[in-house]
Amino acid sequence: MTPTPDSQASTGQPTTATWNAEALAEILDNPEGRPVLFTNATVRTLDAIIGDVTGADVLLGGSVVVGVGPGIITAAGDDAAIVVDSTGMTIVPAVVDLLALGGHRTARGAQVATLKPGNRADLAILDDRFAPSTAAALETLVLRPSEVSVLVAEGQVLRWAGRDLDAASDEQDGGLETRDLSDDPRLGVWIDESDFLHHELTADGRYDETRGGRPHAFQGRFWVDGDRIDYLDDLGFWAFGEFRGDELHHAGYVMRRR
Repeated sequence: MTPTPDSQASTGQPTTATWNAEALAEILDNPEGRPVLFTNATVRTLDAIIGDVTGADVLLGGSVVVGVGPGIITAAGDDAAIVVDSTGMTIVPAVVDLLALGGHRTARGAQVATLKPGNRADLAILDDRFAPSTAAALETLVLRPSEVSVLVAEGQVLRWAGRDLDAASDEQDGGLETRDLSDDPRLGVWIDESDFLHHELTADGRYDETRGGRPHAFQGRFWVDGDRIDYLDDLGFWAFGEFRGDELHHAGYVMRRR
């Protein structure tokens, strides 16, 4: 259903009750992995070859953009696609790559933050009023995210008609959970080859760093997610490291557990 002035919230967003509610229900309950087709939109691909396309379709196959351009809807029935009428809306990449926009990623394979077939299905959908040009669309996306109607990340809907669907995030820790680390095999003291950096990880989720013989040079909290480790120092800055086999790489140092 195309949004009308009477069906929009005060922000100009179409409400969840009126904007493609049936399509959203199908997308959220899609065990067969049916493709999703956003149709009849203005598509600002940010791709130098494809450019901007009006009255166009964007076809998603799981986490990937499968097709971009006019006329894809003619095959929607054959492919059992979930069709989302996006009349009056503009679709843009949800990821902004300033290096690519500045012409510094010339190889097509390096242009990841564009809406072109083969790239990740990361996209945002805005009312045409907020996206009369590519610059205006990106300004809305970055500076006024509340005016973004739909957000899709790797094919997963995070926001629909102006309402966030992923409300389960932990606001206090930015999604980083505090958990019992007592059995984690990576706890202990990590030391670099020159014996300059001593990096201790403890079961209470704290780290204590000695630098050049100076004890407690940096202290704070840490979280482990797979092979990645995030640090929040008591001074307020963030840092990260990566476990690679029996090594911990952090801030240019390569450490082993002692």
